[in-house]
Amino acid sequence: MNVLVVNGPNLRRLGTREPEKYGTTTHEELAALVTAWGADAGLDVEVRQSDDEADLVHWMHEAVDSGAHVILNPAAFTHYSYALRDACALVTAAGLTLVEVHLTNPQAREEFRHTSVISGVATGTIAGLGIDSYRLALEAVARRVG
Repeated sequence: MNVLVVNGPNLRRLGTREPEKYGTTTHEELAALVTAWGADAGLDVEVRQSDDEADLVHWMHEAVDSGAHVILNPAAFTHYSYALRDACALVTAAGLTLVEVHLTNPQAREEFRHTSVISGVATGTIAGLGIDSYRLALEAVARRVG
């Protein structure tokens, strides 16, 4: 079972960017943990990160074409990227699971972060649990499709 884990803008800076909010785990460490957690759950996981909205849109298309389930941290694109939202809708319309994840709880932050254009087309959302949000998302995917 293939799972594509996609991280949006600024997540390459994990470990150094506002560690009081996002923790001290680097993106490379997160990718290694996610890959190991996925393997433990019987999932073949690939982790990608881009600051470019077009990359994320293309990766959603690729997931549909390859039949991969998706765990997506859209980061700032959460709040306004209708192009990414439409690409995510293609994932779930194809019968694939798409879990939106966030390290922090957007509802406990600035008001502009309270709206997600992605949540309405996602299978589910996990937020506010730091890197455990990814572990829980992987467990959810494994249970839903296993």
